[in-house]
Amino acid sequence: MSEALPQVLAEIAAIAGEDAALAIAAAHGGTNVYIPPVPEKDHWLSRLVGHKSALAIADHLTCGVGGMRIDLPLGPKGHQARVRAKVDRMIAENCSERDIARATGYTIRGVRMRRAKLNKGRDDRQLNLI
Repeated sequence: MSEALPQVLAEIAAIAGEDAALAIAAAHGGTNVYIPPVPEKDHWLSRLVGHKSALAIADHLTCGVGGMRIDLPLGPKGHQARVRAKVDRMIAENCSERDIARATGYTIRGVRMRRAKLNKGRDDRQLNLI
């Protein structure tokens, strides 16, 4: 997968493909949706990803037992992901922590934590043993 997806969307991507998961997130992300155990051909899920994929998704999510309500995350197009991408871009451009915090709404501590996560495993002060 090209982008890290939240768990429910990652499960959908594993069943029906990343394009289907992203389409579902774009159409219904941030909401609570009902998934029937066997969606009809005119159900929104079938219309969105195709009936065969909708059946596979519904079977996986409901375990074939009965319909269920699912909170769908926004996915990579959500506000949080956009802001995180901006922080990452500004870190890569070597902007100051203060400038990043003011431009994105992150705290300086949040910027430091994000920088540490991006640089995890890399330490320019250490020699490469390989």
